[in-house]
Amino acid sequence: MVIEHLKQSEALLEGHFLLSSGRHSNGYCQCAKLLQYPDRAAAVLSVVVAKLQGIPVDIVVGPAMGGIIVAYELGRQLGVPAIFTEREEDKMTLRRGFEVHAGQRVLITEDVVTTGKSSLETIEALKKYGVEIVGIACIANRSTGDIGYPIFEAIKLDIDSWDAENCPLCKQGIPYVKPGSRKMV
Repeated sequence: MVIEHLKQSEALLEGHFLLSSGRHSNGYCQCAKLLQYPDRAAAVLSVVVAKLQGIPVDIVVGPAMGGIIVAYELGRQLGVPAIFTEREEDKMTLRRGFEVHAGQRVLITEDVVTTGKSSLETIEALKKYGVEIVGIACIANRSTGDIGYPIFEAIKLDIDSWDAENCPLCKQGIPYVKPGSRKMV
């Protein structure tokens, strides 16, 4: 069901992509294409909610940009508040009067997890408040290793990615595009 929603939304792309992590890939999951349809977003994220049964969550927090709509929809389905972090001087932080409190059980939300960089930056921003991170929820999980927290995904995608210096697409002279929202430094 999830893959059909991604395909119908034209969210699964093929080509040569520069990921936010700095890695290169021959595929990209542009979840914004899915998230523009509230009914599809609700259906896909209900898969994640089912996986979260029995795991207490007090609040969901998503990093801007990719985690905002995901946080909202998961918060709606779980019946808990949904907030987001954003970069301020290249560092994730809570702004806009958002608060978390010691002891709260926090679910981090993302659209796609590859290296977990945005999620881990959000976790780092929240640690000082004494919260408990229960895991990371996402639409698509592209990770290949343990990033230190359980991941609750709607779908696991196996899409190739490479360090820039080992990218076969670069070696073929194929130019890349950078579809993500994070600025590269």
